[in-house]
Amino acid sequence: MLRQQDVGHRIVVRRIVGIREGRPLFSDALGELVELSETHLTIATAQGRLRVPVAEVHRAKRVPPTRRPTASAVVELELAADEAWPAPVRGRLGDWLLRSADGWTGRANSALPVGDPDRPLPAAVDAIERWYAGHGQPAMVNTPLPLAVPVGAELDARGWTARPLTLVQTVPVATLLSDPHRVSQEGGPAPGGADRDADGPAVVLDVAPSEEWLAVAAGRKGGLPDSARHILTAVARVRFAQVYADGTLLATGRGTVTGQGRWLGLSLIEVTPSARRQGLAARVVRALAAWGAAEGATHAFLQVEQRNTGAVALYRKLGFTTHHTYLTRVAPPG
Repeated sequence: MLRQQDVGHRIVVRRIVGIREGRPLFSDALGELVELSETHLTIATAQGRLRVPVAEVHRAKRVPPTRRPTASAVVELELAADEAWPAPVRGRLGDWLLRSADGWTGRANSALPVGDPDRPLPAAVDAIERWYAGHGQPAMVNTPLPLAVPVGAELDARGWTARPLTLVQTVPVATLLSDPHRVSQEGGPAPGGADRDADGPAVVLDVAPSEEWLAVAAGRKGGLPDSARHILTAVARVRFAQVYADGTLLATGRGTVTGQGRWLGLSLIEVTPSARRQGLAARVVRALAAWGAAEGATHAFLQVEQRNTGAVALYRKLGFTTHHTYLTRVAPPG
């Protein structure tokens, strides 16, 4: 059977789904084990999350992974993502990062355990709990999988819970710009930062967010404290995408170039409900990709919850694939 050490790894589960003529009926599921308790196990499959009662499990085992990135590649991308979403309050435990931003988003308010914490693992978790208590907020840890599986096992033993699984997805920038219906670039963004599709309104890229842009971000993230404005703007190379029609803001997005200029980070891609299913999100992504390419970025990344099936489907069509995953772990109430 499975153990806590298997969390974050690819497994196959044969489960009992019924009885016919006195014999059990089986169904197999293949995916990444994201949670294991005494009563249930949860698998992230290609079709979504599957929660299986342990009582229904006939057989389960770890299987060889598909093409997985190396540990160094995961660390590189996680650090580029941290640079693209910079928390205003920061600390360190050896190589580990401690981040706080008035509770605005899990990414900016969680420890990132990559590298060596310069102390035994239990002592490192103790230090995380003290640091966040000192900042008056719950302790959280962002655990990239399977890199941080040992950290996850320690947190399991302490009763930490997990937020929904997040996919870290990547694609070559050139792939984003290869669509025959992409925004026309003529070698780069047009003067004034506006890119126009032949059949739609302009995608305008600005170096700072407008108040309307910020209002959209506030609506999506539940407010906009000063720390949020820092996260959004305190990146050397950043662009804010906007699409207007008849004076109405229809779509937004944010792009950053970090990771020594290699990575284009995409975030806050949003389309108003009345303007959805018109290709605006894809056009915002491609406009930011054109800017990123002009800045020298070769690959794009984004982070999306696996349960957000609409967004996952859109990004799949644009060529994104999952590089790795992570769970945001939350300490139990004190």
